[in-house]
Amino acid sequence: MNTSIQPNISSIEIVYEDKYLIVVNKPNNVLIHESHYARNIRETTLLEFLEQQLGYPVYPAHRLDRKTSGIILLLKQKENVSQFQELFTSNQIQKTYYAIVRGFSPASGTIDSPVKNDDTGIYKDALTNYQSITNIELNIPVHPYDKSRYSLVQLTPKTGRMHQLRKHLSKISHPIVGDYKYGDRFHNRMFETEFSCIYMFLHAFQLEFIHPITNEKLQLTANFPSDWEKLFTKFNWNI
Repeated sequence: MNTSIQPNISSIEIVYEDKYLIVVNKPNNVLIHESHYARNIRETTLLEFLEQQLGYPVYPAHRLDRKTSGIILLLKQKENVSQFQELFTSNQIQKTYYAIVRGFSPASGTIDSPVKNDDTGIYKDALTNYQSITNIELNIPVHPYDKSRYSLVQLTPKTGRMHQLRKHLSKISHPIVGDYKYGDRFHNRMFETEFSCIYMFLHAFQLEFIHPITNEKLQLTANFPSDWEKLFTKFNWNI
């Protein structure tokens, strides 16, 4: 399965915009910008899409993994980036993600486990709170069982390590569906064949913070991708 397939994008959804800031809903499998980590990938980046769409360059205040969809903050002026980056480094911004994971996850919990940087080999403290929203058992066999179980989980990371949520969920034996690096290939394959879902089910849903320039309190959310909406309907899940 080629998980590098870039979605067909006509335009990037804008969630919020003001004089300083533009907040967008990043599609799955789109790089934010060219980087050392994605040095072998040659495709149109989010920043390139947005410059074509808006007519001017924008500058990210933080990052999302290529395979993660959802909300991301970008600045219209490069000189304002550091003020917004400070929100993330000083934990003044609340991030909410959703994931669809293998198995029936616990009702709630905290994953307090260091995460290793894959390039440097250095471990850094990482903390993720989670809450299970709903679950389902399907009469679809997935090796080695004759049925399959999945949970919808809300995640509130307190740190921002690379692949933190993917690694943390895998660590508690509830890997994200569609995660080809840390996940379960049998469940990933089932979602491809049964539901035609090829992307990873991790979505950056909401950011809540005080705008450092206008002092306005913002609570911004990004709509779920179409794969999610399809499964919400099929599984009768409501958020």
